[in-house]
Amino acid sequence: MTTTVAAYAAPAAKAPLERTTIERRAVREFDVLIDIKFAGICHSDIHQAREGWGEAIFPMVPGHEIAGIVSEVGPGVTKFRVGDRVGVGCLVDSCRECDNCKAGLEQYCTGGNVGTYNAVGKDGEPTYGGYAEKIVVDENFVVGIPEGISLDVAAPLLCAGITTYSPLKHWNAGPGKKVAIVGMGGLGHMGVKIAHALGAEVTVLSQTLSKKEDGLKLGADHYYATSDPKTFEELRGTLDLIISTVSAPLNLGAYLSLLKTDGALVNVGAPEEPVSLNLFSVIGGRKTLAGSGIGGIQETQEMLDFCAEHGFGAEIELISADQINEAYERVLSSDVRYRFVIDTATI
Repeated sequence: MTTTVAAYAAPAAKAPLERTTIERRAVREFDVLIDIKFAGICHSDIHQAREGWGEAIFPMVPGHEIAGIVSEVGPGVTKFRVGDRVGVGCLVDSCRECDNCKAGLEQYCTGGNVGTYNAVGKDGEPTYGGYAEKIVVDENFVVGIPEGISLDVAAPLLCAGITTYSPLKHWNAGPGKKVAIVGMGGLGHMGVKIAHALGAEVTVLSQTLSKKEDGLKLGADHYYATSDPKTFEELRGTLDLIISTVSAPLNLGAYLSLLKTDGALVNVGAPEEPVSLNLFSVIGGRKTLAGSGIGGIQETQEMLDFCAEHGFGAEIELISADQINEAYERVLSSDVRYRFVIDTATI
């Protein structure tokens, strides 16, 4: 039997989100029913709700930074029990059969993974995300939230946390490595915290110095304004790894010039517009220009455990559901420190 729950949805592209109701499927054998307590607002929610990344499915209930409590489990569920603190990130299913899925890289599923929202599940029904009272998810795409992190600051880790943790781990950020984070926003501030906790020497590259004090408090060793041409002169050839979290087009050549030989510039922010590149920027110095998505389910659990071990979550501003549209505009104007989180009790 399906369950009717309250939610906030975009009825059409670029339309304001409004309160509505949606149907959640009946709990199946391996499903977990989650009472959502908090849902983070990711910039990608805005990209999709406004069709910045292409045609989308409406009505759309965004939200893939979900933290809540298990209220029911299917008869075949073995990983979770009623009352468990859990999270759901950007994926709610995958083919489970391709080489990537078998390797724990469900985010790169070649058979086609299923997004938490703006996607179609294997049952042919559209998926609806976390701006809602409840969600039903297969246990294999649910992660446990350790007791060391409160649910409100844990919610953004399900996207902002794993999106920065995954490339930092893959490109071996740690002691002896000089790592730069481009952008000091929702993803960027988590990148700073995680890179610092991994033991790297951390530099923030931001348009201005307005958030310098925050950056240093969160673990950055250095903070530079990219609007100052001297930054690119001073840092030329000094960095091992750059993680770009911004969703605006960058002068990739300028950033690649900051890398040492064999350094890597990894993009996790996804601009809506194409970017150009002179290939000599990578040929000289055998540099890598790369991209990275989220992490797989196992790595997401590893990230949550890592954050709990080091005693941090996201820096958040808690809002009520009727503030979602205002929050979207504030995200676009970079007026948030550093992640909006919806208290879903207000939906």
